[in-house]
Amino acid sequence: ERVNEMTVDQSCAAAIVYSTCPDAQTARDIGRALVVAKLAACVNILPGMTSIYQWDGGVSTDDEVVMIIKTRKALVEKVIAEASAQHPYDTPAFLALDVVVGAPAYLSWIMSETLAPAGDDPLKTDVS
Repeated sequence: ERVNEMTVDQSCAAAIVYSTCPDAQTARDIGRALVVAKLAACVNILPGMTSIYQWDGGVSTDDEVVMIIKTRKALVEKVIAEASAQHPYDTPAFLALDVVVGAPAYLSWIMSETLAPAGDDPLKTDVS
């Protein structure tokens, strides 16, 4: 089974950052900047999402675009800072989630395509 190719590794260094944008172009601009800066290995952009939320004392409903940003745990704060600097919202949504299980080759790819922060052990990319 393919599930056997997945591993649970307590030292897994990957993270996912979830965010939303008002439109696909904004998400593409932010996503491209993160990938070019090697702060993210990949940014998935999912259009067609509707958000219903509390804001300014009322309930709002807006069409938005989801960004799923794949990065290193050690880069999450930099990812959020860079994306926030380009984001048009006053209070952009950013939620970071630790990756617990993943395909070892894919997790290694995330590590190879993102910056290793100072002090990171470059040999600690083995996730098997």
